[in-house]
Amino acid sequence: MDLVVGVDAGGTASRAVVATLSGRVIGRGRAGPGNPVSAGPDAVPAIAAAIREALTGVDPGAVTAGVLGLAGTSACADPAFTTALDRAWAAAGLTGPWRVVGDAVTAFAAGTDAPSGAVLIAGTGAVAAEIQDHSCVRVTDGLGWLLGDLGSGHWLGLAALRAAVRSWSSEFAVAVAAATGVPDRDRLIHWAQRLPHAEIAGLAPLVCAWARAADPHAVSIVDEAVGHLVTTLGELGPAGPVVLAGSLLTNDTPVRGGVLGALRSRGVAALTSRDPAAAAAWLAMAARSPDAHAALLGLHSRA
Repeated sequence: MDLVVGVDAGGTASRAVVATLSGRVIGRGRAGPGNPVSAGPDAVPAIAAAIREALTGVDPGAVTAGVLGLAGTSACADPAFTTALDRAWAAAGLTGPWRVVGDAVTAFAAGTDAPSGAVLIAGTGAVAAEIQDHSCVRVTDGLGWLLGDLGSGHWLGLAALRAAVRSWSSEFAVAVAAATGVPDRDRLIHWAQRLPHAEIAGLAPLVCAWARAADPHAVSIVDEAVGHLVTTLGELGPAGPVVLAGSLLTNDTPVRGGVLGALRSRGVAALTSRDPAAAAAWLAMAARSPDAHAALLGLHSRA
């Protein structure tokens, strides 16, 4: 029985899937962050650990191919990185070929079996990508927190901090202060200057919760985020299906609701990215059938 391996290696975790060519998942693995840019030298060991766990009880010699979806594909320009991946692949007992694709490609494939279209990703960062024949040909935003990532989780967190220090007597500011553990305005300003990026992005759920409660500060932030994300996608002028990916757009958040509403008003029906590691396994198949895609990811309905 021929098998394929798919990997989704991101900034939060590395996930691996082993599947049959008919789309039946027979193994899953999870390990630490696998983004080579943010995780550095720990990325390859994390990817390897996820693959080994997914291969538990499986003959690695049956694996005919693999696809690794990476956030931070620029690292592949470094021969040392690709050599380390090759060694990790071989150390797992795998002899079939493997290749790397960008995480935008796997995110798109996790929402549709179409070869071309667009994907809008909003998690800690934000980017839109045009996909043609399962390859990323153009992106908008994805510029990082300082220059872009407009509408992302990190952007929401920064916007929350700005709103709090400018309206310190508001209930929203009290909530931000409680979430950060910083009791007064001046200390919050100094806290933010230290740029604790994970904690800043971690304020995004607070913004979403307060927006649901109709807090004017949070509603304004979410509305602006939605506008940024829709503009980022619109700059691509996408043709074909649009897939929404990233935690802000795949979970039930007011950002997702706003983006869906804005897209519907433009006559665009969006799909939701579900399991990028399973999508990577599908991309590793020589014959990418719709049936195998449906088996791996479920039948996709309009979002």
